[in-house]
Amino acid sequence: MSEFDIRQAVPQKQDSTFSQSLKGEIADAGAEVNQRAREALRASKDMARDKFKEASGAAAEVAEEASDHFRDKAQEQQRSGADLIDRLAGNIRQAAQAFENDAPFAARGINSSADYVEDAAEKIRNGTFRDLVDGASDFAKRQPAAFLGLSVLAGFAAVRFFRASEKHTASSQQEDV
Repeated sequence: MSEFDIRQAVPQKQDSTFSQSLKGEIADAGAEVNQRAREALRASKDMARDKFKEASGAAAEVAEEASDHFRDKAQEQQRSGADLIDRLAGNIRQAAQAFENDAPFAARGINSSADYVEDAAEKIRNGTFRDLVDGASDFAKRQPAAFLGLSVLAGFAAVRFFRASEKHTASSQQEDV
């Protein structure tokens, strides 16, 4: 081998060592980047999970508040309806008193209806919606004519109530003008 060949062999050896050293540094840098990427991904996943838990908790809280508000309003309407039905029972009793002297048999029947209406008001006040539906369904099956008659009366009462409300609203709007 000539001297020139030896010189060329030595730099090649140095180039080979340099290349392997460079490859090792690149591999180490790649491993470090990979490790940091995994840590960042893990931190992102943890943060996303925490934010999701916070959002889920907030959504559950909002849903619970809405449910409580709806339940309170429904109970308020339930009590109002029971009070209205109690007043209806009182009106039925007054009608029974009008028949007391002339037709005592009719008065007893009308008082019996008033008792049923009062019981219904109490069930409305203290019961659940399902109880009301079941009770109305049972009554309709046992006394279809009475159920139909009460339905018609309730319809007339509702129409009168809404018409009175409209007149009151219209008169209050005219006063505002």
